[in-house]
Amino acid sequence: MGIKKLLPLAAALLCLAGAASAAGTDPSRGQILLGAAWYPEQWPQSQWDQDLARMEAAHITVARIGEFAWSAMEPSEGAYDLDWLNTAIRKAEAHHIYIVLGTPTAAPPAWLTRKYPETLRIDENGKTAAHGNRQQFSFTNPRYRELSRKIAGEMAKRFGNDPNVIGWQIDNEYCQLSYDPHTANLFRGWLKDKYGSLDNINNRWATRYWSQTYDDWNEIPFAPAYHSPAERLNWVWAGTPSAGPDSINNPALRLEANRFGNVVWADYQQNQLDEIRKHASPGQFITSNFLGFLLPAFDGYPVAKNLTLAAWDDYIVTGHADPAYNGLQHDYTRGLKRRNFWVMETQPAMVNWFAVNSSLDKGETRALAWEAVGHGADAVSYWQWRSALNGQEQYHGTLVGADGSPVPVYDEVRQIGEEFAKAGKLISGTGPVSKIAFLYAPENRWAIDFQQHTAAYDQFAVLKNFYKAFRDVSQSVDVINPAESFDGYAVIVAPSLNMLPQETARRLADYVRGGGRLVLGPRAAMKDEFNALLPQRQPGWLADALGGRVEQFYALEKAVPVSGELGSGQATVWAEQLSASAAGAKTLLSYGKSNGWLDGAPAVLSRDYGKGGITYIGAVLDDALLASLARRLAGESGVKPAFGPVPEGVEVCPRESENGRIFILINFGGDEARFALPRKMKSLLTGEDAAALTLPRYGVVVLLDK
Repeated sequence: MGIKKLLPLAAALLCLAGAASAAGTDPSRGQILLGAAWYPEQWPQSQWDQDLARMEAAHITVARIGEFAWSAMEPSEGAYDLDWLNTAIRKAEAHHIYIVLGTPTAAPPAWLTRKYPETLRIDENGKTAAHGNRQQFSFTNPRYRELSRKIAGEMAKRFGNDPNVIGWQIDNEYCQLSYDPHTANLFRGWLKDKYGSLDNINNRWATRYWSQTYDDWNEIPFAPAYHSPAERLNWVWAGTPSAGPDSINNPALRLEANRFGNVVWADYQQNQLDEIRKHASPGQFITSNFLGFLLPAFDGYPVAKNLTLAAWDDYIVTGHADPAYNGLQHDYTRGLKRRNFWVMETQPAMVNWFAVNSSLDKGETRALAWEAVGHGADAVSYWQWRSALNGQEQYHGTLVGADGSPVPVYDEVRQIGEEFAKAGKLISGTGPVSKIAFLYAPENRWAIDFQQHTAAYDQFAVLKNFYKAFRDVSQSVDVINPAESFDGYAVIVAPSLNMLPQETARRLADYVRGGGRLVLGPRAAMKDEFNALLPQRQPGWLADALGGRVEQFYALEKAVPVSGELGSGQATVWAEQLSASAAGAKTLLSYGKSNGWLDGAPAVLSRDYGKGGITYIGAVLDDALLASLARRLAGESGVKPAFGPVPEGVEVCPRESENGRIFILINFGGDEARFALPRKMKSLLTGEDAAALTLPRYGVVVLLDK
């Protein structure tokens, strides 16, 4: 039974109805939008004009409203009250502020969960969620989907042709699944649809191991397939290694449970998307707000498929700006639709959910806003405008205090708004264009994190370090799904392509034969698409193209010296013993004295293949060696920095169209940066021509390359 039959209230996942129907319109309205999340339902109407006037004074041009207001929109079942919402939209319009309407389904009202307790989520331990939080519902429950579809439909009937409503956000930050019997049965039905027979499952999943063979579909368990590596280590240290998701020990089953979760989120979203699109103008976009890399089990590619544009909530989990890590997430979000995106939420100086909720430094909020635009954001919106007097997020950063008067970061956001207004018309319609693509699929993250082999293996540290090295030499990078086209890229980098289906390998080999340069990172091509080990050694189906293979892998207890054509340095955490088997396979780095097995063995192999070349990096290398490798491969591929050389710590973000190119430069370094421009350019923020720049820490300049 397919997902469409299993979930009759929603369209099938691959149905294209509603997909980017507003593709011919510009959701940003020909400008770069500055926004804030506003909750008028939490405040007396007598205060709304004051809030909106202060927003307008800060050049805020869009407000997101409604996404937690279900109890105000439908005080009792079937009794809809949208008049107050219309009043808020009209008042915003009077202050030249567009509206993005959020469907309120992430926070069901108390009457709903009391009247229909079957809609409540059941966690992995069998405990039913209580009312009083949010997302306490099951994404698969038919009753909840019916009620969600109805409220979305009522909103769309009322505001689907409202000229001041430019778009819709469905729900909010999809998160935890329910592990109730209904969802478990849907999972088994989805598996039956995909695999066809239990014999196929038993074969693909190697269920003879530990006598896991299934003779009935109902024997297949459904439980959380992903918890963080740290959580799993805590269970081991506590002497309960089978706790939580480790009760599912089959890697294939765990992978499919994660895949199914994303099918559920996409299908839940489609339920509302279809209803909105039925009544809404094609000019209104539809999106949802994702969490970047923050939600481990989330795969944005299938969930974003039918949306008009992708959006994400950019919270600085590193405490302060890490431009490589943050830029990587922007580029990943842009890659979900291969087009510009929105930052639907970002923090104004601070959050309230860290161990220590320190504030961003003065100037850092502005720098991060411009970094988002530099990576392809057409809108940056702050969460939130004004804090509620009570509730879980009382201490979260805002732009005005509970009294309605500005807090210190308000003036910095007002400066951002002034600058967006100055430069926005020229920036709008441009976007990043890259010659280097990174292949990233969350499935590979899951596969490695299920079986880390060493707790020190931090996939995002590996991914970020590769990203920084290659972005520094090109100043623009795309992040794409391995299923996407490779056309137009001079270099493709795959830092953690742990699962390599044969068809993807064939496409990559064709890409290399045609003249591309492929870089594979450690742990590449160990498994197939079912999370099963490949019968041939790494890099699996690409071993013949490489002219070499991995003889064995090792979790490192201490750093190992490496040296060769790329220089000298260290390998840490992970090292693979490589061997060459074909003429032309060149060793770029070799291991020094280590565990005996690695001593003198190749750490990096490279080989020309067809008109291009393939490089395999078998270790977690230090930053200097990665930078050396990136410079070498960029030089061989003709990739040059889009702007030219800049001091360390200065990030360059090019956006371009057929009409020209704009450069956004941001100094994330600790010191003032002084440097000459490659040619005279016009500053869009000052209106002056510049031949040289002086950028203080967190300084920003926006240049028109005339």
